[in-house]
Amino acid sequence: MRTSIATVSLSGPLTEKLTAAARAGFDGVEIFENDLLASPLTPEEIRARCADLGLSIDLYQPMRDIEAVPAEEFARNLRRARAKFALMNRLGADTVLVCSSVSPLAEDDDALAAEQLARLAGLAQDFGIRVAYEALAWGRHVSTYDHAWHIVETAGHPALGTCLDSFHILSRGSDPKGIEDIPGEKIFFLQLADAPLPAMDVLQWSRHHRRFPGQGGFDVAGLLRHVLRAGYDGPLSLEVFNDVFRQAEAGPTAVDARRSLLLLQEEAGLGALPAPVVPTGVAFAELVTPDAEPVSALLGPLGFARTARHRGKPVELWEQGEARVLVNTGPAALPHARLRSRGGTPMSGGTPIDGTTLAAVGLESPDPAAAARRAEALLAPVLPRRRAAEDAPLDAVAAPDGTELFLCATDRPGLPNWRADFEDVPHTPAAGAVVRIDHLSLTQPWHHFDEAVLFHRGVLGLDAQESVDVADPYGLLRSRAVTTADGGVRIPLTVGAAPADDTAHARHIALATDDVVAAARRFVAAGGSLLPIPANYYDDLAARFEFTDGELETYRELGILYDRDTRGEFRHCYTRTVGRVFFELVQRDGGYQGYGAANAPVRLAAQHAVR
Repeated sequence: MRTSIATVSLSGPLTEKLTAAARAGFDGVEIFENDLLASPLTPEEIRARCADLGLSIDLYQPMRDIEAVPAEEFARNLRRARAKFALMNRLGADTVLVCSSVSPLAEDDDALAAEQLARLAGLAQDFGIRVAYEALAWGRHVSTYDHAWHIVETAGHPALGTCLDSFHILSRGSDPKGIEDIPGEKIFFLQLADAPLPAMDVLQWSRHHRRFPGQGGFDVAGLLRHVLRAGYDGPLSLEVFNDVFRQAEAGPTAVDARRSLLLLQEEAGLGALPAPVVPTGVAFAELVTPDAEPVSALLGPLGFARTARHRGKPVELWEQGEARVLVNTGPAALPHARLRSRGGTPMSGGTPIDGTTLAAVGLESPDPAAAARRAEALLAPVLPRRRAAEDAPLDAVAAPDGTELFLCATDRPGLPNWRADFEDVPHTPAAGAVVRIDHLSLTQPWHHFDEAVLFHRGVLGLDAQESVDVADPYGLLRSRAVTTADGGVRIPLTVGAAPADDTAHARHIALATDDVVAAARRFVAAGGSLLPIPANYYDDLAARFEFTDGELETYRELGILYDRDTRGEFRHCYTRTVGRVFFELVQRDGGYQGYGAANAPVRLAAQHAVR
């Protein structure tokens, strides 16, 4: 189906919004009145600009407080509407959005509302314009879609139909099944938005916290299926009011928006995207660093062995069990189009690379080529690789934060093997207790957190867990993990509450062990330094849980943190931070699936104290 986006969903001046929408692949736009009023371009120039970009103007919006008002007020409304309809003719828009009235002058009189909307539609018809009447969730007397449709049906004018908005419908808990009773030709427009499910005033919820479909808690796909069964064949349009989107760069936001519609259509049974190829594990984590020595000083005591070196690049492979870490001391510039340079400093994930950073992840894939095709169909940048002729031809895509995601098939016959690019070096076999990478915690640029969740869910086929807020000494962190069903891939995505938090929190690699105490003792004995944890934390643990003799004292000695839920136990400890990376040793027992969120405030405070 055709796709559209309201200009209010993007940041910047109108010309930048139009360009971003066109480049992201949208077919049309809704022109938000404030954007037009603030533009130096005439309506004719805006019309020409849209035509040059291949964009149709699908809706002009909004007209407010029109119906069910006293006669003298309605006369003023008709004069206002006449001027707007003339402007729409200049603009080339043929449908106007009329929101249900919130005016204190509005009367609770459906017959009057229908009569006045019919008169408005008659005037609009003279200009070749249709009126799409929408129920605002906070409308004074009309706040549900079925009520709005009843008024439209009563009015019975061919130029009057309804506009359905997923936020207004789902935020009120209305049953969207009734949409199927509305004739498809009378659904003049469909606006789509998702949202989290907080308890707040619905107007503030709408104006500040809408998200693109798939980024919140609404069943937008279910609503869309009802609309399609009703016979609607117009555009799928996004209308998203969001404080973060208004401050973010318009281009990436438009791409995120378009990706959300592609995934929504897939979920609703429209379109034909390549099927998702869910990764099965972590092949490697790649650290980019100007100096390998501090990283080596961590990996060695952790029990890793330097096993191989890349044939043509300054990249070393460190291994222990199935855990692999690449240490790259080459140029740090990454090819993702979103990466920018501030003062000539290469960027990764929106942060200057002035030290060690986790820049790339290798994901084991059952079919790397098919996974890359899905990523490309969902607008993920496929990364060009600077490689020698003999290097393995690996597929790689860029996550929204700039992290390179390599799609790997390690040691699988018939498929390119990244490990073949490395030559073994003499080494003593790893002797630590680490068995694999348990999870990778990736700090996100603050204005692309929801995009990152949608990307990993839609492009990689990972499951998104519930969002968790964690108290930091200087603010609040938000975290949401994306995982495979079996836990083979776990990626907690974290973000702070403000742009400054992008540089305040490091990423980390969590290493799974069957005996965290033994792993911690080995690390300390080899010269490593674990993050010290305040004694007050262990006093609290003693009050909350029962431990075997000496167990809590061991945790206190080594700085091991503890958590327990109904399914199992979690023990973990942390190394010092190098650049913007640190390591975590974790032991999961039973069916524990979390990440020790209850301990995160203590860990963050301890890291601040050390810093």
